[in-house]
Amino acid sequence: MRLFAKRPDIYGLMAEFDAPEKLLYAAERAKSEGYHEMDAFTPFPMEELTDALGIRHTKLSLFVLCCGLAGMIGGFFFQYWAMAIDYPLNIGGRPFNSWPQFIPVTFELTILLAASGAVIGMIFRNGLPRPLHPVFNVDRFELATKDKFFLCIEAIDPTFEQEKTKAFLESLQPTYVTVVEHVRTKDPYHHDED
Repeated sequence: MRLFAKRPDIYGLMAEFDAPEKLLYAAERAKSEGYHEMDAFTPFPMEELTDALGIRHTKLSLFVLCCGLAGMIGGFFFQYWAMAIDYPLNIGGRPFNSWPQFIPVTFELTILLAASGAVIGMIFRNGLPRPLHPVFNVDRFELATKDKFFLCIEAIDPTFEQEKTKAFLESLQPTYVTVVEHVRTKDPYHHDED
């Protein structure tokens, strides 16, 4: 189980590219070499990277559907229980199970639970809260918001061997290959006084 696996000494290796085509080619080559635990960082969205990185379709939509159905069923049957079983009132000669009056609350609870499920599922699926991702420890990573493209192969990948993976990344002709550490070894804001 990945949750309790021993954490490697480093987070992974990251290669920097100066063109989106090079990053896409590198991701496809890494996938064909057997790497599965990798991520790419770009200054703009690239839909082609989803297939190149081997990202699977999420089950979040199924979770949202289940939450919505739970809200619908729960909302309807709570009203039914309250109006027909627990405290039946004869209002204007209507039957106790007057389902048309249950529709607004049933609809609202369906939407409430589906939206809440979407937010909670998205938070857990994205691994949040995560205030600091290890790639932020790489000094050049700030260029991912400007004009550079990064491919990071994580050390938890079964195929990962530091020297072999570094040689593979260097064979793709990146601008730089950098070791990504879990924590920053030096504080960039601390200046030694001479």
